[in-house]
Amino acid sequence: MRALTWQGKHDVRVDTVPDPRIVNPRDAIIEVTATAICGSDLHLYDGVIPGLRPGDVLGHEFMGRVVETGPGSTLKPGQRVVVPFTISCGSCFFCAQGQFSACDNSNPVEAQEASELLYGHAMSGLFGYSHLTGGYPGGQAEYVRVPFSDVGPIVVPDGVPDEQVLFLSDILPTGWMAAENAQIQPGDSVAVWGCGPVGLFTVQSALLMGAEQVIAIDHHPNRLRLARDLGARVIDYRHSHVLEALLEMTGGIGPDAVIDAVGMESHGFAPDNLLDTAKQKVGIGVDRAHVLRMALLAVRKGGRVSVPGVYGGFADKFPLGALMEKGLQIRAGQTHVQKYGQDLLQRILEGQIDTTFLISHRLSLEDAATGYRNFRDNQDEWTKVVLKPR
Repeated sequence: MRALTWQGKHDVRVDTVPDPRIVNPRDAIIEVTATAICGSDLHLYDGVIPGLRPGDVLGHEFMGRVVETGPGSTLKPGQRVVVPFTISCGSCFFCAQGQFSACDNSNPVEAQEASELLYGHAMSGLFGYSHLTGGYPGGQAEYVRVPFSDVGPIVVPDGVPDEQVLFLSDILPTGWMAAENAQIQPGDSVAVWGCGPVGLFTVQSALLMGAEQVIAIDHHPNRLRLARDLGARVIDYRHSHVLEALLEMTGGIGPDAVIDAVGMESHGFAPDNLLDTAKQKVGIGVDRAHVLRMALLAVRKGGRVSVPGVYGGFADKFPLGALMEKGLQIRAGQTHVQKYGQDLLQRILEGQIDTTFLISHRLSLEDAATGYRNFRDNQDEWTKVVLKPR
């Protein structure tokens, strides 16, 4: 089959690789009908996530049609499914509590040592996201093997276009959980850094949860326009002092909740970010945490901090004093996609949530390298790329 493979920093290629096959009874094989490039795929593309090997198949946002199942799968050939990027067994201690992205059984034992050393506990399995998370081939391919297919995939009705439901695989539930983690109350002011796909879905979710005002912060005019169209007020950080603007927009108090939808590759020329960037380039630092530092300073005393943006390692100059002295609450984590899938599918079918407004480009799988390059380098115009394997 044809699949997009990682070959090195800024080097991805579509190659012919072996077809997937059923390995365990609960497996299913999916023929991919649509897949997308995620902002967190760019962390792999930029070489800042450890554990990738040349030839690894990328992609964790995908959907398709079931073509083969193991005897333990509950899926049926022919069904259309969206596949969560998190791989979860459904029965361990964490899955039983709805913490599917903390699954204890989906990351193979032989791949657990590195993340245990980094984080104290092994990560769960993720599709197409390095050998820290199991080394599972991803969905930017013609076919993919889906483990624990009786737990994860969301069956979608025939007749619903792929693009309306594809983002149930990651960015829509990630935006939703980011807003939920911010514990939004009616009347709240919420600041969201980053108007990429996750940031935009976070804006949409925060408004649906009753926030009185959502303030979106970015520097790309088109992405800010998309946020404004959703109902957000916006700040272009190139032209405004963000902390002063947030104080002014919240009556001098600060936002009730702040959400970092940027993560480990902050942009801009702030001194701390320039230092982080230099350290990242020479391999002595992993995370450029400028946005998280700013969010902690911006939020009001007693406020809430939500972090859906991906961080992989360590950050210095972290304002730990602000966290303690202001009495902040902070929540983060990979998304428990399986927890939110059915509810969000229903909201899409009822027309409450639009998932298609941010798609800017549709390409064939063979053009995936072009999609990666532009999604990274032309972020104002390339807001979301959907790939069609066939």
